[in-house]
Amino acid sequence: MGTHAARNRRHGRRALVMSVTVAIAAVLLGLPRADGAPGPAASADACRTVGDSLPRGDCGPFWQVLAEDFNGDRVPLGAFSDCDHRVDTSGAHCGGLTGTYRDNWWAYPTGWPDTATSRNRDVTGVYHPEDTVSVGPAANGDGRMSIRMWRPQDGGPVHAAAVVPRAVMEMKYGKYSARIKVVKSAPGYKSAWLHYGGGCEMDHPEGEWTGDLTAFHHPCGGGTQGYFPGADDWTEWHTVSTEWTPGHVRFFVDGRQIGHDTRAVPDRPLSWVLQNESALQGPGAAPGSSAQLDITWVAAYAYDWK
Repeated sequence: MGTHAARNRRHGRRALVMSVTVAIAAVLLGLPRADGAPGPAASADACRTVGDSLPRGDCGPFWQVLAEDFNGDRVPLGAFSDCDHRVDTSGAHCGGLTGTYRDNWWAYPTGWPDTATSRNRDVTGVYHPEDTVSVGPAANGDGRMSIRMWRPQDGGPVHAAAVVPRAVMEMKYGKYSARIKVVKSAPGYKSAWLHYGGGCEMDHPEGEWTGDLTAFHHPCGGGTQGYFPGADDWTEWHTVSTEWTPGHVRFFVDGRQIGHDTRAVPDRPLSWVLQNESALQGPGAAPGSSAQLDITWVAAYAYDWK
């Protein structure tokens, strides 16, 4: 059983206050503001990419190691199965996948409990990648990975999904980006895409799909979390990016920097987990309900490997 499912996290909103002097300096000098909002020089992430087209190539100090637009082979429901191999390591894989998807993707195995279980929520979830994750074209022909979570009509646990790009498992630093949209919304479902381990955690994007899209930074070893609101509607297309470099973590939504933290930033290899599960706040998922998140591209970069 993975220890990741028992995280204890409180996302209470923290007021971020800035003096008038610092605000003026940020505007005049282009410095990142203390509240995470960008000055003029920080208006876009390192790749300057916010649209529907997959970014290709290196940018700034980042060297691209994964570029996936899901326009290749289809992956039907059922293929993300038999994932209990060398779990939580760079050798993890799903026996039900073939070809490049087997090489590039892993998922939390069937039967692992989601975070709501450790929080004693009334409605909890269990990871079931085999009946929640698929890859194929949308109605307009655009290739997408679809995460369709659902709760059985009999009121059993939510079927959740956490997928993991293998190319950046156990990697220290880097840039992590995706283009996402909740194409079907319902109460009781959420995402928390994260890097965590060793008392450290960086979450982006996070939030209930009927609420706000946010980012959080939990400094290594504890301390007040960094809370950075990003967008108020999961049901619109958004490009989300995390840039993790020595001593810094920056969060971006649609090219706009929404947060920057320097407090106890991780300096150890961590995996990027695209975690989707039952809600931790508000009402639980209703029996027979479902909700779906689509991903049209994913790009990831190593830091300063050259």
